[in-house]
Amino acid sequence: MTTTAVTPTPATTATTTTPASAPAPAATATDATGARSAEAAGVITDARERIDALDDRILGLVQERMAVSAVVQKARVGSGGRRVHLSREMEILGRYRDALGRPGTSLAMTLLELCRGTV
Repeated sequence: MTTTAVTPTPATTATTTTPASAPAPAATATDATGARSAEAAGVITDARERIDALDDRILGLVQERMAVSAVVQKARVGSGGRRVHLSREMEILGRYRDALGRPGTSLAMTLLELCRGTV
């Protein structure tokens, strides 16, 4: 009896091809704004640009206020006074509260904290 060697053939693996992904569409103005129409997206984009410009002005004014406050503190401390003048701060808190309600008080507190400095 003759024996013949059998060489196993490797199993072929099935290859599956996945369709090439279509490139993601470029973000549209409606995607960037959350709007559901091009008209609303335009309004939002324009308003955001205006808000950004206002924020730039506000930041500049806060920085200017910090510098002026440092001058006041330096003069007060230099003359023997305290760095913080509580009755003045209460005045400021009241003005912001009257103009903006309770959130105005929080805003004023943050502003005062920024402007107290380290004189």
